[in-house]
Amino acid sequence: MRIMETLRRRRFLQSGLAAACSPGPADAGRKPPNFVVLFADDLGYGDLGCYGHPTIRTPHLDRMAEEGTRFTSFYAAAPVCTPSRVGLLTGRYPIRAGQPGNTGPETVGGLPLGEILLPQVLKARDYRTMAIGKWHLGFQPEPYLPTRRGFDNWFGLPYSNDMIPPWVKTDRPLRLYRGAAAMETVSDQSHLTPLFTGEAVRFLKQAAGQPFFLYLAYSMPHLPVSAPAERRGRSRAGLYGDVIETLDWSAGEILRTLREQGLDGDTMVVFASDNGPWHHLPPRMLAGGVEPWHTGSKGLLRGAKGSTYEGGVRVPGIVRWPGVARPGQVCMDIASTLDLFPTIARAAGAALPEGRAYDGSDLMPLLRGEAAGPRSPFYYCLGDTLEAVREGPWKYRFARARAEQGPKAQAPEPELFHLDWDPAEQYNLYSRHRDTAARLAGRLKTFAAEIGAQLAPGLASN
Repeated sequence: MRIMETLRRRRFLQSGLAAACSPGPADAGRKPPNFVVLFADDLGYGDLGCYGHPTIRTPHLDRMAEEGTRFTSFYAAAPVCTPSRVGLLTGRYPIRAGQPGNTGPETVGGLPLGEILLPQVLKARDYRTMAIGKWHLGFQPEPYLPTRRGFDNWFGLPYSNDMIPPWVKTDRPLRLYRGAAAMETVSDQSHLTPLFTGEAVRFLKQAAGQPFFLYLAYSMPHLPVSAPAERRGRSRAGLYGDVIETLDWSAGEILRTLREQGLDGDTMVVFASDNGPWHHLPPRMLAGGVEPWHTGSKGLLRGAKGSTYEGGVRVPGIVRWPGVARPGQVCMDIASTLDLFPTIARAAGAALPEGRAYDGSDLMPLLRGEAAGPRSPFYYCLGDTLEAVREGPWKYRFARARAEQGPKAQAPEPELFHLDWDPAEQYNLYSRHRDTAARLAGRLKTFAAEIGAQLAPGLASN
């Protein structure tokens, strides 16, 4: 009964979606652009050549950055897999959207069916939509699959590539899906990136005549990492480097196909990661050939996946759109995957659906070089807890201790960092700037009340 009620509510919301997303007068006669989002899994801030890695070669992504905008303060919506994807596809913080935690092989349900996803908004503008790769927003029952959430088709995996023995206790095999149908079991993960890339290229070659949205969510470099035999041993950074260089090859194939199909100037391409590298591995992961050095680089940042320090949430962010986005732009202003929803929707000529709050901003004026970044503040969430907020260069954090800091039983302490002076979060300025800390703590409390988030115990007195 509960599922049927949810489905009825979802159909009611969709019935009003076309009207809510109808174009305004300014859109008349304009050719709708295309959108490609390339989303890596657990890629560290320092893993690309254009972000400073000394031994990993990423010429295609480096060129994409040279021809577009490279963000140095680009944030995922959360420091773990599922909620990060929630933020990208809904434009809402995962706590607000009702899915602040990960899903897995045994999960029934997922991202609430009442949430409106970006492809649904674009379908109202007659876009072809395709999801390839990792989904991780729920797969059972069928209404939670991508093909029931605005995507015309899907080819990929329902969740992370480690959610099988020996890393996770489950009897469910990891299977590829096409549409709503489960296909073969994945026994060799080394060909996932080429497999997904080939599917993406086929989609692009069939895309002439209708605007499209392609969401390619790679399974790599999430552990266990693997690369195809023909691409192994090429990188001086070892197996992990081979994996990243294979992702770079994939991005190159996407860009090459767009050029060959005459779609280059009509297409915005975005590259980002869902969170930072998975350091401080739990013991269950150090099996099946996984080594601690198979994780990525956080660059000069502190923290990693699962943390609200910068290394867990700040990720590479590159946007390329020839003739529209200004080339060679390096942006130090705050931006986020949350901003992709309103940016893409409005560029497509669609209004944001009414009756819900969004947490992103339209980046197009920034991408054109016409304005500074529109976003401030940015909130850092882990699970159902808000742990930090950034406003301009100042970041206030109040969270429970984890492996990075010390024993879990250690009480939370207020931290204040100036991220322009100290991007590595080494110097706590709380005692010197208590007025700034108090103001940001107030913002954290107010926003937590707005979205129904938890706060670390003791924040009320700080």
